[in-house]
Amino acid sequence: MSGLILMLLVFVFVFSIGYFLIRRVPPLLHTPLMSMTNAISGVTLLGAILLFATKMAVPGKVLGSLAVLMAVFNLFGGFIVTARMLKMFQKKKDAL
Repeated sequence: MSGLILMLLVFVFVFSIGYFLIRRVPPLLHTPLMSMTNAISGVTLLGAILLFATKMAVPGKVLGSLAVLMAVFNLFGGFIVTARMLKMFQKKKDAL
């Protein structure tokens, strides 16, 4: 039972951090959706690292590994999309 309480505490903690991080992102830098996705994925990774430091059963490790895999995929995908969006606003160099 203490493992479940620990997971719930970590969830509440990382959810709070993610919420406050998202609130501070200026809308001019990213679309709100992109910044939210990147922040949540980053915080999910931090929470998963904290949970992997504790002893848990095999199903918990499998679910944790799946969460880490999806969060990494989402995090890198978000940064790629953000970079492409920012590239659209750069001035193009004239070809000589």
